[in-house]
Amino acid sequence: VQLQASGGGLVQTGGSLRLSCAASGSTLDYYAVGWFRQAPGKEREGVACISGSGGSTYYAESVKGRFTISRDNAKNTVYLQMNSLKPEDTAVYYCARRGRRHSYSGSEYYIHCGGMNYWGKGTQVTVSS
Repeated sequence: VQLQASGGGLVQTGGSLRLSCAASGSTLDYYAVGWFRQAPGKEREGVACISGSGGSTYYAESVKGRFTISRDNAKNTVYLQMNSLKPEDTAVYYCARRGRRHSYSGSEYYIHCGGMNYWGKGTQVTVSS
């Protein structure tokens, strides 16, 4: 599975960006997919994840109400719409796909974002103040 993230860039505070994650070599259909980010000097964190069916989502508290994850299985692509961007959103954003189709149990985060085995190269998002 190859994942290609795109759509990053430089934007002012309050602006919007839409990230895309296109898959090749395998399908995204039926697999949970997520967006993660890593800022300089910080650990990678899960930002938003979506179930294989698209019927269930997870958002980090810091992005709730501002970011929306969606998927288009016909296009084998997952999106992250980011609105009302803040300087603290500045990071490299990565998309990832779960390695297996089966469901996970545990915390809400792990149910949605656990088991991501396939990672794409990141796309830089920079929000200026």
